[in-house]
Amino acid sequence: MMKLMYLSNTRLPTDWAHGIQIMKMCEAFAKTGLAVELVVPRRFNKIKKDPFAYYNVRQKFKITRLPCVDLMPLGAGKFIFLLEKFSFFISAKFYLLFKQYDIIYTRETLAGFFFKNFILELHVIPQRLKNFHINIWQKAARLIVLTDIMKTILEENKIKTKIMVAPDGVDLEQFSPSVKVNEVRKKLRLPLDKKIVMYAGSLYLYGWKGVDVLLAAASYLSPDVKIVLVGGTNSEIEPLKQKAKATNIIFIGRRPYQEIPDYLQAADILVLPNTSGEAHSEKYTSPLKLFEYMASGRPIVASNLPSLREILNKKNAWLVKPNDARELANGLKEVLDDGQRAISVSQQARRDVTQYTWQKRARRIIDFISK
Repeated sequence: MMKLMYLSNTRLPTDWAHGIQIMKMCEAFAKTGLAVELVVPRRFNKIKKDPFAYYNVRQKFKITRLPCVDLMPLGAGKFIFLLEKFSFFISAKFYLLFKQYDIIYTRETLAGFFFKNFILELHVIPQRLKNFHINIWQKAARLIVLTDIMKTILEENKIKTKIMVAPDGVDLEQFSPSVKVNEVRKKLRLPLDKKIVMYAGSLYLYGWKGVDVLLAAASYLSPDVKIVLVGGTNSEIEPLKQKAKATNIIFIGRRPYQEIPDYLQAADILVLPNTSGEAHSEKYTSPLKLFEYMASGRPIVASNLPSLREILNKKNAWLVKPNDARELANGLKEVLDDGQRAISVSQQARRDVTQYTWQKRARRIIDFISK
C-alpha cells in the first residue's frame, strides 16, 4: 500500500476553512486506498475537540503532532509566523528521516526548502513573485492549483512543472437537501414567516468576501426578507452591527461545522458576494461554501467574477455585478420573484456539483501524480 504524508503547519482543529479542506482531503485520499498520515504541529489550541468529530470525518487516517516552536502568546507578526513555520518543517524533516513513505503532499510552499519530490497544492499566487517562489514551484514534482487562471499565470511565468487544476469539493452526503425548511428553521430558531437570504463564512479576515456589500444590500430589500449571516466572533460582529443601517439583518455568529448543513437548508437563497479588485477574489478562490451551497439545493446569487465563473454560470446561479449593493439586491429580488427559475437553477447546481466531491478530487489528483 502506498503511503502519503500530508504536511500542514496548522493548528487542528481550526475555525478557518483550510482545516476542513485538509481533513476532507486526507479522508478522500485514504478512501482511494492510500495509507495517509497527516503531520501537524503540536501547539496550544483553544479548541479541544477531536479533529475527526469536529469536521465530521471518518477516522481513516493517522494524525501525528510534532513538537515545534509555539509563540502564539507573543502575537502574530511576520517574524513569529515564519519562525513557527520553519520550526515545523525542521521537526517534520527529522521525523520523516525515520519513516517510509511514497508521497509528500502539502499546501505549504516553504516545504520546498526542506524536501524534494513533493506535491504542492497552491491556493494563492503572490502578487510579487520572487525567485524562491519560482525555484520551489520548479522543484515540486507536481503542482495542484484551484483555478484555470492560476495555471495560466504559472505557465506565463515559464513554470515547467506539470500542473493540474483541481477546484475544491464537498461531501454530498453531508450537505444533501434532506429536511423540510420549516422543520430546520424551528430547530435553529429562525423566522418561519420570512424569506431568508443566507451567507455562511468569514466576516472579517478577508475584506474581499463582500460582507459589507451584502449588508448594504439589505437596505434595498423588503422587511420581510431577512439577511442571515452565519460566522464571525463577537468582536467581529459588533462593528458590523454598528455599521449596518438596515434592521432586517440577523447575525448568528460562528457555529460548529456540523451545523452548517442545517443552516443552509433553512435558507431561501444562498449568497456569495465576493468583491472585485482583489486578485485572490477574482483569480484564485475556490470557496468551500460555493460547493456546499450547490449541494444544498438552494438557489445561489453570486458575484460575476472570473474565479467563480469557472464553476458557476447562468444555468446554475444568478450572477450579479460585484461591489454593487443595489445590483446584489436586484438579483436577490429576481430569485424571490421567479420561483420556477429558482427551482431550475438550484437543481442544475445540485447536478453540477456531483463532479466536485472530495472523493473525485482525490482520485483525479492521485491519477495525475501517478502519470
